[in-house]
Amino acid sequence: MNAPTPRYVEVLLPLALAQSYTYAIPDHLLGKVNFGIRVEVALNRKLYAGLAVNFHDAISEDIKPKPIISVIDNRPIILEYQYTFWKWIAKYYCCTLGEVMNVALPSGLKLNSETKVVASHLLEERLVDLRDDEGMVADAIYNNQELGIDDIRTILNKKTVYPIIKSLLDKELIFIREELKQKYKAKKADFICLSDFHKTEDPDLNQAFELTKRSEKQTKALLAYASLSPHYEWISKQSIQKKAITDSSVINALIKKGILVKEQRQVSRIENYTGNAQTLKPLSEAQQEALAAIKTSFENHRTTLLFGVTGSGKTRLYMELMQETLDRGEQVLFLIPEIALTTQLVQRLQAIFGSDIGVYHSRLNQAKRVELYQSAMEGQSIFVGARSSIFLPFKQLGLIIIDEEHDASYKQSEPSPRYQGRDTALYLSKLFNAKVILGSATPSLESYQNAIEDKYGLVMLHERFGEASLPHIEIIDLRKKYKQGLMKAMFSDELLAAIRSALNKKEQVLLFQNRRGYSPTIQCTLCNWNAECPNCDVSLTTHKYFQQINCHYCGYHTKIPKQCPQCGNTHLVELGFGTEKIADELKSILPNAVIKRMDYDTAKTKAQYEDIIYDFEQGATDILVGTQMITKGLDFDNVALVGILLADKILFFPDFRANERAFQLFTQVAGRAGRRAKKGKVLIQTFNPEHDVIQETLGMKYGQYYERELKEREMFLYPPKVRLCKVTIKHKDFKRTEAVANEFAKKLRAQLGNRIIGPAVPGISRIRGKYIQQIMVKMEKDWSKIQHIKYVLKQTKQYIKALKNMSTVQIIIDVDP
Repeated sequence: MNAPTPRYVEVLLPLALAQSYTYAIPDHLLGKVNFGIRVEVALNRKLYAGLAVNFHDAISEDIKPKPIISVIDNRPIILEYQYTFWKWIAKYYCCTLGEVMNVALPSGLKLNSETKVVASHLLEERLVDLRDDEGMVADAIYNNQELGIDDIRTILNKKTVYPIIKSLLDKELIFIREELKQKYKAKKADFICLSDFHKTEDPDLNQAFELTKRSEKQTKALLAYASLSPHYEWISKQSIQKKAITDSSVINALIKKGILVKEQRQVSRIENYTGNAQTLKPLSEAQQEALAAIKTSFENHRTTLLFGVTGSGKTRLYMELMQETLDRGEQVLFLIPEIALTTQLVQRLQAIFGSDIGVYHSRLNQAKRVELYQSAMEGQSIFVGARSSIFLPFKQLGLIIIDEEHDASYKQSEPSPRYQGRDTALYLSKLFNAKVILGSATPSLESYQNAIEDKYGLVMLHERFGEASLPHIEIIDLRKKYKQGLMKAMFSDELLAAIRSALNKKEQVLLFQNRRGYSPTIQCTLCNWNAECPNCDVSLTTHKYFQQINCHYCGYHTKIPKQCPQCGNTHLVELGFGTEKIADELKSILPNAVIKRMDYDTAKTKAQYEDIIYDFEQGATDILVGTQMITKGLDFDNVALVGILLADKILFFPDFRANERAFQLFTQVAGRAGRRAKKGKVLIQTFNPEHDVIQETLGMKYGQYYERELKEREMFLYPPKVRLCKVTIKHKDFKRTEAVANEFAKKLRAQLGNRIIGPAVPGISRIRGKYIQQIMVKMEKDWSKIQHIKYVLKQTKQYIKALKNMSTVQIIIDVDP
């Protein structure tokens, strides 16, 4: 006996709602609503596309569910494991399932819900024939030309207006301008084939060429088709035009003569690799030993930390493991921290693995993201991408590679869920029992601690690949240089001499400063006025190229002032320096050198980034000045010198991870030097040459750095000794922000005691017009206690939000900040 068909379904909506909603399945949709299918539903007078997730044969009599309006998909767009994955993320990161859904699905699979009705050309002459509600609606639409559904409800003072709208639609008096519809549309292109007559009666095309003999262009186009047709029956129109060097009108003429026929077909937006296939180069002895160690580690650990110095050939080991995974018929996810890193990496991978590589990240257009999402569900073998790639619907995931696993970019900041891509990928691996490789030259303290405690396997690569050796590092004491008058702008005499020496040898230079723009602030020399953002408590950064001062937090910008707005003084000075000023000063000192910048201002798009990288790879650029974009995973043959212009800004950032970030940045940027046969050189300019991190970087004392930093974290109870949660309260009114923060902390202390730190005002106390207060919660590494603490945090948030006049107060819970 067959089980009864469920009559009710829980629908998940892409909204920050604390629950899913139950809807009734109408008789005509029974059997069509399955798990993971999108359905059209109404909520609070709006239409949404939600996911069918749970089914019920019966529900409580107290619930009066609305019916599903329509079914959108023929097959599920998420798999069962994804729903399990989403629920874990929502629970762990203290957010709602709807927020996870909103981030996990490409926008192209989410739907617009604003429906507008517009008058047709028939409406005016038919107005007199309409009566009652239809007449009122038609008259309003005619007078306004366009109305929303809510407008029509207001006019009629009725909730149910769809029957009236449908009646007017059936009479062709109105039409829908923008219905609930998918943003994604399949890409289509014209394809060409021989007509049936010429296929059967004229296979040698003698008659066809007879018809085109008076037109050289048509003959060339037909020859182009003939040369391509042995490979494919249907040839894209664009391919024929390209080969024949002709235009669309020539192809259309051949169609008109009955020689060719045209048909529109769906095509992929995913580009194919057209280069020559390469074979994997032999592993070095050290790499062979590391690969064997990884395989041994995988016997006892699902996750292995590959701790390899910069230039040791970690990517080569990844490729070996990828090939073995593909040979087993499983998929590979290759995570990278920055979208910018995809270009060089994908070129290397495609040379080995061909076109079966999907590159997935947030800057792709939505249509392409949808196609990649669907290709993952269909079993595409390899995906390279940033943290959002973990949400792809894999069929059989066998290996996850997390390169530069230490990088802070794996952590999502806005919007919720504020997940850590690395940690979330580890849970994803559990669902498939997939293996995980964490790769880094400077592992995070959390990963290193887990490896020491044998929670992860640990494999070390101590030497660079081939003839390359680790660079020579020198420290330049800026206190002495300024005292001796040996500085020119922001360059010491030693750094300038080293730059000139490298250029004379036709070698390249990388210069690092983790601040973009020209200078971080403008100041009046008379009254000490500073240019500050009206919306944020920060100085405005000068951008000379755009002739603007900009806020890097809210986007506010205005023209560079010519005089002080307070005292009228025209002598304004630019304090400090960013990448733009460094490049400008260098151009005046070294006028014959080709100098370029790589920061967010010059590499906003993929094309801009690729142009900068290509020019540097080809030797067209002598000196590349950049922010941390130049520190991550890039591999250049001819870089002889790396200069860090001011190390101190990074060292003294007010954050318990400042030393860790500084050590990672210094080591990573130093690792760009001397990656081939020539030994590279790294110069670090600093006012604090005795600082522990500077000295540890100088001697590449990884063990000493980790031991010291872990002791400090343990002493002051910071990760990895404990786990953290940060509660951020934001509001436009300072007093309300302060009052809510104090009340929140008071409630937490009553239940959690001395685990609570704060509330406190952060370093930047106002952003985008909202004042900020923060509370830090320290949690023991005990799963049951962590769950209890998160429960208390969520309950306290609900309590505060339910109070009078608190709806506009923003409360953010950030797990593992």
